[in-house]
Amino acid sequence: MDKDQVKKAITELKKQSKKRNFSQSYDLIINLKNLDTKQNPVDFFATLHFPKGKKIKVAAFVDQMLKEQAEKFCDLVIEEKDFPKYKDKKEMKKLAETYDYFIAQAPLMAKVAAAFGRTFGPKGKMPNPKLGCVVPPNANLEPLIQKLNKSVKLTAKKATNLQCIIGKEDQKEEEIIDNILTVYQAVLKQVPNEMQNIKNVLLKFTMTKAVKI
Repeated sequence: MDKDQVKKAITELKKQSKKRNFSQSYDLIINLKNLDTKQNPVDFFATLHFPKGKKIKVAAFVDQMLKEQAEKFCDLVIEEKDFPKYKDKKEMKKLAETYDYFIAQAPLMAKVAAAFGRTFGPKGKMPNPKLGCVVPPNANLEPLIQKLNKSVKLTAKKATNLQCIIGKEDQKEEEIIDNILTVYQAVLKQVPNEMQNIKNVLLKFTMTKAVKI
């Protein structure tokens, strides 16, 4: 898959799309083949070069050392003294569903796991060290939040398709093309037989049918 193929698909998609009173999202769908995702699940994050057009919500488990930064760059700050507020299962589930990412200071991680792990774990919402979401007490949170805003999660644990938002209709076309190719290359690195595991790649707007790239 190359730039010209992606550009052609975007042109075709724009032709079939009606004008809406909002900016639609570009949805990328990668269908897999020759892969048992129950035995070999695909579950990873890809970091884009350009924004995906959807602002994320981040909650932070921190103490006094990072509280000021977290209040500046994150949408919710949760200190250890606040943990009991979320003992109710409904409150904890609501918390997990409201925020896209959770970050935590490393010294608090064991307590976060004990208090929230049972609910957050199955939903894939625990602070993820691979994504840089477990931070030291002297961390600079601004670049992490910028990275999270450009990260997408791709998961296929039972089904054989990966799907994610890679941009908005009103973004520059070059940015959309770059984001698509970035995700595609990242998927190739995650599956055992690279292109032999790719059945097809589709692109759609929020309110349209998909076109093949």
